[in-house]
Amino acid sequence: MSQFDGFSKRTPLILVWALLLLTACAPSPALSPRSSTPAAPNVLVVETFLADITRQVAGDRLTVDTLMPLGVDPHSFEPTPADVAKVSASTVLVTNGVGLEAFLDKLLQNADGKRVVIEAANGLTPRTPTATEEAHDSAEPEHEEGDPHFWLDPILVMRYVENIRDGLSQVDPDGALLYAANAAAYVTQLQALDAWIREQTNQVPIAQRQLVTNHESLGYFADRYGFQIIGAIVPSVSSGASPSAQQLAALVDQIKATGARAIFLETGANPQLAEQVAAETGASVVTGLLSHSLSAPGGEGATYIEMMKHNTRTIVAALK
Repeated sequence: MSQFDGFSKRTPLILVWALLLLTACAPSPALSPRSSTPAAPNVLVVETFLADITRQVAGDRLTVDTLMPLGVDPHSFEPTPADVAKVSASTVLVTNGVGLEAFLDKLLQNADGKRVVIEAANGLTPRTPTATEEAHDSAEPEHEEGDPHFWLDPILVMRYVENIRDGLSQVDPDGALLYAANAAAYVTQLQALDAWIREQTNQVPIAQRQLVTNHESLGYFADRYGFQIIGAIVPSVSSGASPSAQQLAALVDQIKATGARAIFLETGANPQLAEQVAAETGASVVTGLLSHSLSAPGGEGATYIEMMKHNTRTIVAALK
């Protein structure tokens, strides 16, 4: 027997041990560095109704947070340090625009980080007040851009949806097809809402389609569904303004001349001045409109569509 015979017989065993040693020393796939994927956009929306619209477009792909609490009027909102921190943590901020969020410029100056700002009303043209409205208007400086209450017309909200779709697609291109599909589906719901509102408001005789509100917020609703704006307790598109005695007297005269039946107040509005005007004119005071905020979950206006249906029912019941 050759001196190499024993070695050759042991060769397979040596190779096995060598392979085992190499396997043990090789890096584990589970521990190998992985390619990092971009974090999902941190989406923050200023108003509650706008957050609901944004969620309809974002679907389950993104988490959407809201800056303002339920029931708060953006005209009078004062951010806290916690709100500054929320904005600092955001990578996408969705706003209404057109001067509604007068506090926003200062808030953004104090916030850290960078973010994409999506202005939902971008591209919409503010309405032109009627002669009656101009006679009572005292527009505040923060609303030099015009009436920002576009969302109270569901057809105009379609532009909101398009702007939100395009903004989310810009920051998250991989989700663009989903955002487009969700936006198209929601536009169909908005078209159905518009048809439903028109069906309901048609129950009110044209001569009785007269709106008096606590401030000038229902102009786009009135334009869409054939109502006339008689006046407002606060003759401004900002609820933060204050009426003069002369303006209140003019409103009383206008209500008497037109026979307007009701004064509509938003949730949270102080009814004192409206009750004084009602006492002099015989108009009723109707409370509970949801103009700037959704209701709590389970309430009558927990989504944008439910909010609009609640407002329509309230207006029609008071005027027909």
